[in-house]
Formats: sequence, C-alpha cells, structure tokens
Amino acid sequence: MRYHIWTEGCQMNEADSLKLAAGLAKLGWAPAPKPEEADLAVVNTCVVRQKAEDRAAGYLGKLRGLKEKREGALQIAVMGCMVGPRTDDLRSRFPYVDVWARPQSFEVILRHLLPEAELGGEFWPETFPEPSGPAHFVPVIHGCNKFCTYCIVPYRRGRERSRAINDIAREVSSVCQNGVREVTLLGQTVEAYGKDLPAGDNRAKPDLGDLFRAIHDTPGLARIRFLTSYPRDMTERIIRSVAELPKVCEHFNIPLQAGDNDVLASMRRGYTIEEYREWVYRIRDTVPGASLSTDVIVGFCGETEPQFERTLAVLEELRFDKVHVAAYSPRPGTIAWRHMEDTVPQQEKMRRLHAVESLQERIAGEINARLLESVQEVLVEGEKDGPDGETVFSGRNRGNKLVHFRTPDPQGTGFVPGDLVPVRITRTTAWSLQGVAAAASVAA
Repeated sequence: MRYHIWTEGCQMNEADSLKLAAGLAKLGWAPAPKPEEADLAVVNTCVVRQKAEDRAAGYLGKLRGLKEKREGALQIAVMGCMVGPRTDDLRSRFPYVDVWARPQSFEVILRHLLPEAELGGEFWPETFPEPSGPAHFVPVIHGCNKFCTYCIVPYRRGRERSRAINDIAREVSSVCQNGVREVTLLGQTVEAYGKDLPAGDNRAKPDLGDLFRAIHDTPGLARIRFLTSYPRDMTERIIRSVAELPKVCEHFNIPLQAGDNDVLASMRRGYTIEEYREWVYRIRDTVPGASLSTDVIVGFCGETEPQFERTLAVLEELRFDKVHVAAYSPRPGTIAWRHMEDTVPQQEKMRRLHAVESLQERIAGEINARLLESVQEVLVEGEKDGPDGETVFSGRNRGNKLVHFRTPDPQGTGFVPGDLVPVRITRTTAWSLQGVAAAASVAA
C-alpha cells in the first residue's frame, strides 16, 4: 500500500507530515511520488491565510476527480489547521473525504486504515520521522496561549504543550544518526518551551536554553536553529545561550506584526513597540552580527495610513534581514472575525504590502552587500545544473541566508548534502548570496 502527502503552510505542518509518514511506514506503507500512484492521499492544510485555504480546497477538488476516475480506490484524508473541533461544514463541502484529523491527531488516520492495530500511547513517542535531507524540523512545543485577535492557531492546535527534553533529545539523536546535520526547534511560540513542564532538581522549570544544552553535543549535529519567537517570552538567558553555544545559529525570527501601539493592542499582541525595540537591541548587543527576520500584517482592522507609516518607520529603523509580509484576511472563528470590521479595502492592503516589500528589498540588499568578499559557512542542501552546465550548489549560512555557489575547479571534487563548506561571497542580491567554495568541506 502506498501514500502521498501534500503539505501546505508552516514548518510545523511539514514536521507533522513527516511524523505521519513515520507512522505509516511503521504500518508497512510506502510513499508514492504523486497521488495518482497512491492508495491514500493526505492533504495537510493551513488556514492562517485565505490563499492557503483556497489552495487546499483546490487540491481536494483535484483529488475528487482522481477518486471518481479510480472508482473509489483512492482514500482521502485531511489533517491540519483546516480541521477544527467541528467538521460538519467540512463534511458537507467535501463529502468524498474519508477521514478528518485535527493537528497532531495522526492516530485517527492510522486507525482508519488499520482499525485493529494497537496504536497506544507508546506508539508515537518512539516513532521518529525519517529525515529527507540534512536539515530537519523538530517540534518542541505545540499550540499557543496568546489568542491574538487575527489568529486561528490556538483554536486549531490548542494550548501550549511542551515535549519532554529527553523525548526531544532522542529524536535529535535518531535523525542525526540518519544524516541530519541541522535541526530547527519549532513552536508557535518557541521561547514558551518548558513553562508547562515540572520543575527540575534545581527547582526551576526547563527553558529553551536548557534544551539547547541538552542536544548540543549530539554526535553528527552541526547546527541548531529555533523559531518562531514571541517577544514577551524572550529572556536574557535564552539570548545568552545563543551567544555562548557554538552550534546554535545566530538567527532570530521575531514577529513584529505592526509598528503602531494601537494596532498592536487591537491585535492583542501583548507588547508595545518600545518593548519590542528593546528586545531587538538586547539581541544585537549580546549576539553581535545576529540576523533577524520578522512577520508583518498590513491592513488589519481599522489600520489607518499614519499607523501603517509607523510600521514602515520601524522597519526602516530596525533593518531586518528578512520580512515576511501578508495582507490581513479574516479567519472565521477568531476574535477579529467575531468582533471587528475588516475596514481596509483589498486594493489598499495590496498597496501597503507592496510598499513593505519594496522597502525591505532595499534594506536586505544593503545588508547583504556588506557580506561581499566575506567567507560564509554554508550547509549544502542540494545542487542543480547552472545555465552553463556547471553544477551549482545551494544551502544556507548560519544567518539563514540562501547561498548559491560553485567549486573553484569545475573538474574537482563536488559536495553532497550535509557538507559544511566555507564559501567566499562574490555577488549579493536582496534575496540571496552567490559565491565560490573557498576550501574543502568540513567533515561531520
């Protein structure tokens, strides 16, 4: 029996898909490259933005035609954030779907496939995903307690639930034994890790810094990343851990969302722009050279032009390496959807979005230009043929910047995914760095 998983959305969804794949493998199922060759098609959904939900609905429409063509031989499962506590509406819209599973409820799909299987509580903790490359996502805390007015995540993924450090350490060890060199510790609010766990022998609850230290010396592990951060969960101890531990990459993703305090309050973000700015400066003081990325929502309910201009001013001041920008779209079930009016026209939202993109293109171009002729450590993730037929390798530096590079001698030895290669940067753009390998790779 074969399965195909289609994944939409964040890194947490990607990790969930790998987790389900591990469970299916344990039941004897094998992956299929496309749904036409599968007995089970799984759609892992995201509803954080309307476009993501529309893509999932469109893909389900494609699967419906495929299922009818195969006279019902294809089973369809839907998982992820589209699936809430009630699925009546979904069942009505997509009656051809065989099974629905809320986020992390993988066993629902497995029990549907093999009801007689004993999938008890010990099944999942020891079922670690098979890595698909040298970089791997490891969820460390599920859910979110923040209930920002625009966000559906707490309603879909529930409250914050941290995994035990020992469980995470076993997963990291397992994937590193299978060739992983870099792990990214995931959470909707990753610095909240440990707040719900019992205190240790020192009578203090474990935090993200403790987790860094617990996995730091894992054989084969070269890099540790973490996301997504929430400003008020950040601590001096976590920042110092990034500065002190060599394997923890100097990169922070801290969503800003808006640069105006009234908009932040309307979003229920729980901090002011002054507090946010203070944490950015603390990070840069403690971890010199750290790269920072952020998220911004434009056109939130009631956002005025002066308020939007304040967001642009904050982006100009703080100068992030990367900005993920989205136009606000109402999410059914959220506080904003229930109690606020979506006042900003779509055309105006898109104008503001493009203004942020234009500003960030200039800022990122200026930041990256400072790396010209520097040597960056790059973890190789893949390769492809360049326009001249020469092999071009791709990967990311410690600051999470995409780097494309070639070998100095086209006839020389190449590189494989997982190699750490020093690369001399010969060209920069706002989106990536290009260069030439400066020396041989660093062995695992």
